[in-house]
Amino acid sequence: MKFTKQDLLTLLIGLFLFASCKNPNGVGLDVDPNSAIQGTLVNDQLVTSQTVKEPDMNTATLSQHPIGYMTDPIFGKTESSLGMTVWPTSLSYDFGTSPVLDSAILVLNVGTQFYGDTTSSRYSIDVYQLTSPIANYKASDAIPHSTTLLGNFNSRIFPNTPIKITDVVVGGKDTLRTVKAQIRIPLNKTFIQSTILSLPTTGTSTNDKFVQYFKGFYAQINKSSSTGTGGIAFIDFASTNSYLQLVFKKTNTSSSIDTVSTNFPINTSTGQTVTANITHDYTGTPVKTQLDNPGPITSPTQYGVTYLQALDGVKTKISFPTLKSFTSTYGKVIVNKAELVVDLSTGTFDYPYLPAQRLSLYRWDIAEQNVNVPDHDQPGTTSSGSTYAGDSRAKSDGIFGGYYDSLKNRYIFNITAYVQDLIDGTKVDYGTFLAPTSLTATPFDIGPSGSSAARAVIGSFGNTTNRLKLNIYYTKVN
Repeated sequence: MKFTKQDLLTLLIGLFLFASCKNPNGVGLDVDPNSAIQGTLVNDQLVTSQTVKEPDMNTATLSQHPIGYMTDPIFGKTESSLGMTVWPTSLSYDFGTSPVLDSAILVLNVGTQFYGDTTSSRYSIDVYQLTSPIANYKASDAIPHSTTLLGNFNSRIFPNTPIKITDVVVGGKDTLRTVKAQIRIPLNKTFIQSTILSLPTTGTSTNDKFVQYFKGFYAQINKSSSTGTGGIAFIDFASTNSYLQLVFKKTNTSSSIDTVSTNFPINTSTGQTVTANITHDYTGTPVKTQLDNPGPITSPTQYGVTYLQALDGVKTKISFPTLKSFTSTYGKVIVNKAELVVDLSTGTFDYPYLPAQRLSLYRWDIAEQNVNVPDHDQPGTTSSGSTYAGDSRAKSDGIFGGYYDSLKNRYIFNITAYVQDLIDGTKVDYGTFLAPTSLTATPFDIGPSGSSAARAVIGSFGNTTNRLKLNIYYTKVN
């Protein structure tokens, strides 16, 4: 057989690559040609995994608030309702002489997130009055409200479809304009007339006085009137797009009638309060089985898959128990690259139960507080306003990873610095967590996510089809 120089070069490169692999399962792994990985590959280090419940989250600071109801064959039932404070459009607002209400509409602006069915499910949303001002913000806190129905929305929800609305112009022609998707709920006119339009200006002289009087609204899904698998919509209260719209007639100074439209805002950015009550019912699901049978704390039971669900649901706790003895096995090493590969479990995702578009990865410190792994420990500002330097080895979101690869149905995280620290013993593996986070979150959530309702079922280390795997490329130090 006759070889050309090119044939010989190809053969030598192939022999080098095979010789550098400690485990033949690593052959064929993707390599970015712009950043070729040097060194020996090890991918047989144990990664344990366990499904755990998220702690009760605070919903007061959410960028968008969830409302909806969804049934899932794997994750059971998820429900979220809202409590909303309403403020007058201006202090000492005057409704004028003999105001008569034409319409009252609760307008909820649909934000950037929606999870579930937009094709066939119908969503029935009931609105009530709060019986006390909002004071509790934990996801598990019930929201006290009256039992008198004030309004109902019953329709499909199209989160990406703009709608046309009519703006009332005093003394002019009404105008038609196009706005982002909204949920518009007509309210009982008699109730709004008697409780709001009948108020003297002293009733709106301060925001607190109005809130003590009117309390606010409560909105929840009416499950008996809703149809289909359902879903969770996220409402944007951060701008002026969500509000109570009042259209009424009043007598002006010339004794003629004016039609007036005014919006009472529901706006978290100006200090108003919105809270969500979130519940999960895992009865009869494989998630419940794992939560009820975790095994010993020191050696949790290893299942073939584990579960991740946003909206204060469940997450996967992982550990790397053999990395602390890595040096005794392989000697002192420099980690050139370490990748955590997270495979979705085959057959567990399909519309409307689509896989999370992004996962977060974070760890516990010694006090079991959530902190970033060093590869994503970017500089910033602390809650007290001081500057935080972060870790010099931190990578950008795009390089760190965690985004869904729809071609291979997996997520990959670049955790080179974290693995080096665990091998060297400069950090202790108190627990590392995988959880869904919003695709648009910057940075991503390092705690219970209230900005997404997505979920994922992932393989474990012992799953031969969809494996949770750590690839370590290292160079031995003499």
